[in-house]
Amino acid sequence: MKIKSQQDFWSGLMFLVTGALFAWGAIANYSFGSSARPGPGYFPFGLGVILALLGAFILFEALTIETEDGEPIGDIAWKPLLVILAAVSLFGLLLPLVGMFIALPLLVIISSLASHEFTWRGTLISSVFLTAFSWLVFIKGLGLTIPLLPAFLQSAG
Repeated sequence: MKIKSQQDFWSGLMFLVTGALFAWGAIANYSFGSSARPGPGYFPFGLGVILALLGAFILFEALTIETEDGEPIGDIAWKPLLVILAAVSLFGLLLPLVGMFIALPLLVIISSLASHEFTWRGTLISSVFLTAFSWLVFIKGLGLTIPLLPAFLQSAG
């Protein structure tokens, strides 16, 4: 079988393998539960399966649908890759220290610098929306105990 789109083939394969490993890790390490009472492995398993199915669909298209020039893989964009890796790593380090209300906007701002279409307005709007949405889902909706502010500000109040 001939690969008709290199980009789609390799990205589909990456999604398929990552999703399958994620789903397997969720089942192997956490209890699944049931639909009525989901366990800690239920949601990660579902996300892994969805990612694997998406990867399989992209992979299938890469092998069946002809594209112009086969879309060869270009050079790796190292700067955006490293900027996003640094932003996510910094978020992981800062979250317990400074809280979600500072760490999450920093994540959005730093990772936005990787884009060629960076604008301060769009970045700030995304930052505010993502922080509010995360607070609503993770703190209010799921009741997780994620620090919102730095420890020295929480103990003062």
